[in-house]
Amino acid sequence: SDSIAVIYNNADAYSTGIYNAFKAKADELGLNIVSTTTFTDDTATDFSVQLSEAQKAGADFVFLPIYYTPASLILQQAKDLGYQPKFFGCDGLDGVLGVENFDTSLAEGVMLLTPFAADAKDEATQKFTKAYGEKYNGEVPIQFAADGYDCVYAVKQAAEKAGITPDMNASDICEAMKVAMTEIEFPGVTGTITWGADGEPTKEPKGMVIKDGSYTAM
Repeated sequence: SDSIAVIYNNADAYSTGIYNAFKAKADELGLNIVSTTTFTDDTATDFSVQLSEAQKAGADFVFLPIYYTPASLILQQAKDLGYQPKFFGCDGLDGVLGVENFDTSLAEGVMLLTPFAADAKDEATQKFTKAYGEKYNGEVPIQFAADGYDCVYAVKQAAEKAGITPDMNASDICEAMKVAMTEIEFPGVTGTITWGADGEPTKEPKGMVIKDGSYTAM
């Protein structure tokens, strides 16, 4: 079966959390993880050891539950090693095409899960993408921009649901918002989102592949 290597940041809660969930699911499905290596923010410039281990283990796929800046270096250094597995990751990779001085051809075929695609055809996404481009010199928004946009309007919807008024004190607002956030269903540009009592959001991820230098729905 196809073999998988994982490179993750064990000093980062986001990266470690995804790795732990991936590892549990991989064990459940019987996936073949042949190499697991880590890095920290202090060592996020040289990935030769991690990539050499993955290559030596014969990994066909490399999972990168990390952010796009170290991922861009990994893709470059893999090329330098002559190592060409299939790379895949999560929403943290959304933005790799915009890294300064990055050769975007290195990301061709990279797969990622992300809740936002700027080229989606729904009216809300098209309106947001157009307005964002007009404000930021034609730049195409990535999921981090869309997340920020959705955050503001989700809080607005919850505040309206809770009947928040300017004269309320911060503690009362906080208590009211904690209840209201679990009662709304928010139709955002990153998908329709609900929140549980523990604060965890639920929304559908979207599979993307980088094709011809752009994010394309799978």
